[in-house]
Amino acid sequence: MSGVSGMTGFGRAEGASGDWSWSVEARSVNGRNLDVRFRGPPGFDRLEPAAKAAAQARFARGQVTVGLQAKRAEAGAAGLSVNAEVLDRYLKLAKDLVKGGAAPATADGLLGLRGVLEIPEEAEDEAAHAALEAAMAADVERALEALKASREREGAQLAPVIGGFIDRIEALVADAEREAGAQVEAIRERFSRRMAELAPDAPGLEERIYLEAAALAAKADVREELDRLTAHVASARTLLQQPPAGRKLDFLMQEFMREANTLCSKSATTALTATGLDLKAVIEQLREQVQNVE
Repeated sequence: MSGVSGMTGFGRAEGASGDWSWSVEARSVNGRNLDVRFRGPPGFDRLEPAAKAAAQARFARGQVTVGLQAKRAEAGAAGLSVNAEVLDRYLKLAKDLVKGGAAPATADGLLGLRGVLEIPEEAEDEAAHAALEAAMAADVERALEALKASREREGAQLAPVIGGFIDRIEALVADAEREAGAQVEAIRERFSRRMAELAPDAPGLEERIYLEAAALAAKADVREELDRLTAHVASARTLLQQPPAGRKLDFLMQEFMREANTLCSKSATTALTATGLDLKAVIEQLREQVQNVE
């Protein structure tokens, strides 16, 4: 039962280049289809289509969210410059305030005023920006690979659980096949008792009982339902060997339940009805687990 993958997981990667550093987190939850969402820093527009393409190459279903946070180191003192024009205006204002009795301005006070110190924006050529974006995209891929590994670990835990439910369904179908043999006799006995109560002296009663019981038994024949349930068990096992199989398994669960419902509606014995109800309960438990399969 190898190859089963879940839809819940988490992956993370970190990277740095020059004065940039970043971290990527990729997480996913269950989803009927594949839905990829990306959040990244402004100015790196090519990362979103790259992230979506990378996720689509790895996953078939699930809501996948990729978040990239990046920051740039602040420039050191060597990169600072003083705007002389702005400083002169502040100095003139400071002199007027001193004449009015204010304390003289200090150097650190002046440097802290808005616009006095300037941090020059470094011009980043297109090639350097593209290289930075490519480095970030590589770490997006690493985070998605980690997410994929996480989903595969979930699948490895799901596989034996799902296999156990399929085995249980197979055993219940075998029980139902044995119990179905008692259907005809139960119907004949029930019909005979009712006819004897209603018309004990009616001519040809035994023949009528036989014919009516045979007709009712034909309607209560569950061999087709049991055959289809057996075929569904085989299909489920085959699908688990051919991932991604989540959508097909979802549909197969509906077919399982349809046959179990029909089995219960045709049942003429308490034993077969009880087995049919157990079958429905196990199918529902299996359906809940299948919802986690990619």
